[in-house]
Amino acid sequence: MYEIMINNLIAKSYMDKKLAELLNPILEDLGFEMVRVRLSNGNPSTLQIMADRLDGQIGVDELAEINTSVGTILDVEDPIPENYTLEISSPGIDRPLTRKKDFDSFQGFEAKVETTELIDGRRRFRGVLAGVNNDEVLINLEEGTIGLKFTWLSDARLVLSDDLIKKMLKKNTKAGILNEENFDEIETQLENNEE
Repeated sequence: MYEIMINNLIAKSYMDKKLAELLNPILEDLGFEMVRVRLSNGNPSTLQIMADRLDGQIGVDELAEINTSVGTILDVEDPIPENYTLEISSPGIDRPLTRKKDFDSFQGFEAKVETTELIDGRRRFRGVLAGVNNDEVLINLEEGTIGLKFTWLSDARLVLSDDLIKKMLKKNTKAGILNEENFDEIETQLENNEE
């Protein structure tokens, strides 16, 4: 339904895009999708890669698998001239929205969206996602529903809420990533005067 391609939300700088083009096929071969790539300056620099499963669920073992495969390719190709730290992560609950399908998948949840250019005098929008219509991301604002062209977006992320946490917990439990049987039993001790 949606074509996944490298865009400015996934990779912003020239180097980010170059790295995304190198690493995206590796992730796809492993059965994952690239959510975001960022090479940040520092001493050392950090290469952050966010990945997700096609079904939107990823575990620690899978992140380790990605780390091994990506690390090997980076060692062989050596695209980053300076020292860097490789960081592989899931997008998290208040995840960045980088693909059109993200705006559909999280329809009904609040998001913060920024555009590259001013739209009616503003660049920042906060509202409830209402899906995608062709090349426009729909957002319900207080003043009504607006459509922002996907190519206009410079940043977008979910806003952490109780409903979003509940959805993600339910999704992770259903996928078997979160299994309450693996947790220690919680004991509650009452004060002597409460017994």
